[in-house]
Amino acid sequence: MSSPTINLDDMAYAIQLALTPVFLLTGIAGMLNVMTGRLARIIDRGRHVAESKRITAADIAGPLSEELAGLERRRYLASAAITACTFSALLVCTVVATLFLEVLLKFNFKVLLGVLFTGATFALVTGLAYFLREVHLATRTVRIQTSPRR
Repeated sequence: MSSPTINLDDMAYAIQLALTPVFLLTGIAGMLNVMTGRLARIIDRGRHVAESKRITAADIAGPLSEELAGLERRRYLASAAITACTFSALLVCTVVATLFLEVLLKFNFKVLLGVLFTGATFALVTGLAYFLREVHLATRTVRIQTSPRR
């Protein structure tokens, strides 16, 4: 019994197919970089607010409490965005591996590939929606004064 041979043309085709999802991974990695930077800034600001001021009962009920609650909400959204985009990247990696397995094993994984890629797209959209919400909250809570106060 002879072992199955792998046609070099099939392998080249598999590599070509795998390149498109790899470009998507590059984009996701860039977005994750931005998202983790925002998360780090949110955490740093929360630590600064909590540590730099002695929190009194009046502070807890006042603006300090509101700022900390807003930072916590933004932290949650940024973390959820990172989780969803990372899950999307994992699904894209699974798509790449499945493409190679399809060529190597000569199986038809088209339905599985469709499900994985659709899942990756939905996870990415979810991550971007969380990120957009976090940015929206950030722009609502920070106001830049353009004229001097009187």
